[in-house]
Amino acid sequence: MNIAYLVNQYPKISHSFIRREILALERQGYNVQRLAMRGWKDELRDEEDIRERAVTRYVLQDGALAMAMDVVRMAVKRPGRFSKALALACKIGLRADRPLPLHLIYLAEACRIVPWMAAHGARHLHAHFGTNSTEVAMLASMLGGPAYSFTVHGPEEFDKPELLWLGEKIRRSAFVVAVSSFGRSQLFRWAAYADWAKVQVVHCGIDPGFHAVPPRPSPAAPRLVCVGRLCEQKGQMLLVRAVQAMVAKGIPIHLVLAGDGEMRGEIEALIAANNLGSHISITGWINGDQVREEMLAARAMVLPSFAEGLPVVVMEAMALRRPVLTTYIAGIPELVRHGETGWLFPAGDVDALAAALEACLAAAPEQLEAMGEAGHQRVLARHAVDTEAAKLAHLMHQTGA
Repeated sequence: MNIAYLVNQYPKISHSFIRREILALERQGYNVQRLAMRGWKDELRDEEDIRERAVTRYVLQDGALAMAMDVVRMAVKRPGRFSKALALACKIGLRADRPLPLHLIYLAEACRIVPWMAAHGARHLHAHFGTNSTEVAMLASMLGGPAYSFTVHGPEEFDKPELLWLGEKIRRSAFVVAVSSFGRSQLFRWAAYADWAKVQVVHCGIDPGFHAVPPRPSPAAPRLVCVGRLCEQKGQMLLVRAVQAMVAKGIPIHLVLAGDGEMRGEIEALIAANNLGSHISITGWINGDQVREEMLAARAMVLPSFAEGLPVVVMEAMALRRPVLTTYIAGIPELVRHGETGWLFPAGDVDALAAALEACLAAAPEQLEAMGEAGHQRVLARHAVDTEAAKLAHLMHQTGA
């Protein structure tokens, strides 16, 4: 049972859930060919990612000439299919978020991977994210490659579905995976009713190796951690303001921002402007083991996001028996239960965020540990990686893979 996986960049620090899914599918008996556009020279800190890179084929690694030759071979060998795929790439490129030349490059990438998949004997192609990787998968299928499916995570796909031609990608696919019921509802908005049955929920799975550690008591220190890219959608600027409110009230607090990103400079400037350097620290990029240690060293994990799909870090914190403070958006309320496994608050509301921080910091250790245990049981029941991979394998099997 040979299949292929296509990702724009693989492996990647923030996409370890894709690696876990691939490995779980291999435990289901699938032989997975890893295909990616880029990622062969990125700095990696995780040993598992380094091993994955060694078994991944990279579309762009050999340069433009090699890809151009694949285009010529495909045009000569399958002129009818090539003409139809070219027409679709042009049609998409004339009304998309990216210019036409990029869509012609996607066609060239599709020409490159079709013979690779044929040599592997791949009977199905699965892509992650409904953006350019899925367009390449769709074009590859038109060129004579296997049937394709794709996983939509959000929020990017939900921000510009028409420009991404999400409905067309769904129509031509064998099936589509949403990572939450909320995500499925958003895909229903852009899929023809006849295609609704294609859209299935398969949760991202958590890695047993990540949380297979002895339970650690909630620390007495007023330490919280926020794990994620430092960017506008994660809401860290609002979190800095909430910490400022705690300090103004005389409430002890230390917040660790675990991650890096394009807004780091602005966040550091806001911290400095409010003299919060002794209350907030930024780690920069850290690997999975370091993320786990930061979560275990904190009373809870806080994520004041404005836009999400269903964050993996929320699952990981719950698996480690840490309560979660996060927003009522997207698929998050499907997993986090207010007052039972953590605190939910309205996105963008700094006062509600500050109130949640204060409640968490005032909570007795027994309350935090009860919340942590409830979260642990809930996430294991809903996000076990092998269970979710079995759902995905079933969908692939139905398509003939």
